Amino acid sequence: MSKRKIQTVLLSLIGAAVLLTSSLQTPREADAAEKRPNLRKMNVDEFFTDHDGTFILRDLKNEKTFIYDNQRAKQRFAPQSTFKVPNALIGLQTGAVKDEYDIKYWDGVKRELDIWNQDHTLGSAMRYSVVWYYQAMARDIGEDRMKEWIDKIAYGNQDISGGIDQFWLSSTLKISPLEQTDFMEALYKEKLPFDKSVMKTVKRMMIQEDEDHYTLYGKTGSGSGIGWYAGFVKTENGVYSFVTNIDGTGTEAKSMTMDILNKYILY
Repeated sequence: MSKRKIQTVLLSLIGAAVLLTSSLQTPREADAAEKRPNLRKMNVDEFFTDHDGTFILRDLKNEKTFIYDNQRAKQRFAPQSTFKVPNALIGLQTGAVKDEYDIKYWDGVKRELDIWNQDHTLGSAMRYSVVWYYQAMARDIGEDRMKEWIDKIAYGNQDISGGIDQFWLSSTLKISPLEQTDFMEALYKEKLPFDKSVMKTVKRMMIQEDEDHYTLYGKTGSGSGIGWYAGFVKTENGVYSFVTNIDGTGTEAKSMTMDILNKYILY
């Protein structure tokens, strides 16, 4: 057989293999593409009829970002209890707490939520947003170490001058919804300057729903009339970081977020 005929046969075989591979992959890929939201065409106006606010959804696979109210997305607000996420990362990294099961004992002071009036672990205090636990941990971290790590992760305006156990609560520390989205993306991808084990622990504590087709990670925050819900969701068709920031409460921000995710992502 001539050299040219051999090349022709080889090219034909390669072409057949490519076609076979394409035919095997196309249905799954087409199905995933059909389910993946078109971030340029998302319309969330209906969810903001009762609240002023912003919503950001970032497709981490395709690096596309949808923003509702671009101006507010760039405005900085106090992080409130969404700061429990970086606080936990810093606490674990510095050894202020050993692990997610590290107990702090209730001081006997009655607080507004009954669930707060008991002993808590790092994990349960994240789940129930127990402010006193994370304030105590911040004091254990100390101002110098806290400032060092806030600077390392370039968290918002990096201003902790409002007091070691108050600076994130309607005080000096401010962060924009877009900056929160970047932070959540970096945490999901484990690109922050913490030990991998530390980031994995905090992500595990953030799980709020673990269903057959998706896992939702998030944290609410409320204060001074502002509500947050920030996190990321892992689905069969991709991973998305999200942030909702509204004039309202964290509970309301979460409810709005879930309505949007159910319409466009979770089905």
